[in-house]
Amino acid sequence: MATTTRRRSVELPEHPDFLWTARVTPKKVYDVIIIGGGGHGLSTAYYLAKNHGITNIAVLEKGWLAGGNMARNTTVIRSNYLWDESAGIYEHSLKLWENLEEEVGYEMFFSQRGVMSLAHSVSDLRAKARNYHANKINDIDSEWLTPEQVKEIAPIVNINPDVRYPVLGATYQPRGGIAKHDWVAWGYAKAAADMGVDIIQGCEVTGFDIRDGKVHGVKTNLGPIAAQKVGMVAAGHSSVLANLAGFDIPIQSRPLQALVSELLEQVHNTVIMSGMVHVYVSQAHKGELVMGAGTDAFNSYAQRGGFHVIEHQLAAAIELFPIFERAHLLRTWGGIVDISPDASPIIGHTPVDNLFINTGWGTGGFKATPASGWTMAHTIATGEPHELNAPFSLDRFITGHLIDEHGAAGVAH
Repeated sequence: MATTTRRRSVELPEHPDFLWTARVTPKKVYDVIIIGGGGHGLSTAYYLAKNHGITNIAVLEKGWLAGGNMARNTTVIRSNYLWDESAGIYEHSLKLWENLEEEVGYEMFFSQRGVMSLAHSVSDLRAKARNYHANKINDIDSEWLTPEQVKEIAPIVNINPDVRYPVLGATYQPRGGIAKHDWVAWGYAKAAADMGVDIIQGCEVTGFDIRDGKVHGVKTNLGPIAAQKVGMVAAGHSSVLANLAGFDIPIQSRPLQALVSELLEQVHNTVIMSGMVHVYVSQAHKGELVMGAGTDAFNSYAQRGGFHVIEHQLAAAIELFPIFERAHLLRTWGGIVDISPDASPIIGHTPVDNLFINTGWGTGGFKATPASGWTMAHTIATGEPHELNAPFSLDRFITGHLIDEHGAAGVAH
């Protein structure tokens, strides 16, 4: 069960060399406005141009390119979800990931080093076995590991049976891995801009131009911008945008904790997740340990979280990885994730004609970046949902056809 980690020894710049800002042009009418200059918004613009030939697009970002949640995640990529609907869209995403660097012509440090999910109890084993068999039915690569096989792939894991959370087994997706988050956004941005898409930074949407139940553009701090269609793809504040457009969505926004260590020698060549202790660990290309935890229990728009979450996260990590005991914490942060009642995304139409929404990814947003943009672009361009995002419409909260991936998977990262 060898992993396929790709190694590079290069200097990573702090930012790309094309951080430009297009200007708002009075009286110009765009075919599409995308609100949100993160990974999902930029991928939507890219696939609108590439797949549907729509290039008269403006991507509006209230801050700077990829400066929101895209820069505050822990880079995990996988598709081994339980429910058919989730498996479908995440597997499509993983297939897009596998050729994305070559397609857009930009380095993203995509590394298929495998993703392992540990089981620590009898009930945990049963849940993981259920997930494993569901993956097999959906033709998603998945392996079942004994504790000894866990140790073979990741020698630094503590599999001593006497610890508080003993490792009893694990599922493993060899095709899973990581990518460098901001470079993903920059790659999509450059490819979209090369096809004529305008990217307007420092442009905050303050309202919508809605007449006779149909959107005609947006109001911003830089002035009004007209468009035939508008897509809301802004992580962390989608409910605020929905309220500006005159409707409500069932979304809560919460901080999601993560941290990195100082630079270390490469000792961890896969991704390990543990739903029971709720910590997941990988090692980035430069050498820092990247660790994530769960969301805070309270709603907030602050890009930070409670220290008690980090404290619990580190305690769990040290038990699983005793070698990390002397590692030094470099920095912590919190992204803001939008969470729907079933912790699955909302992609599709809104009550306003020609206004579309893409939100509610919770902790699964980064790995879904390509498929999110692909399906959102299809929905905007054709006016009809793609078969992969059709189950994730807003009206499922009326019909009751929920996709409770969070409750099923234990950890949705």
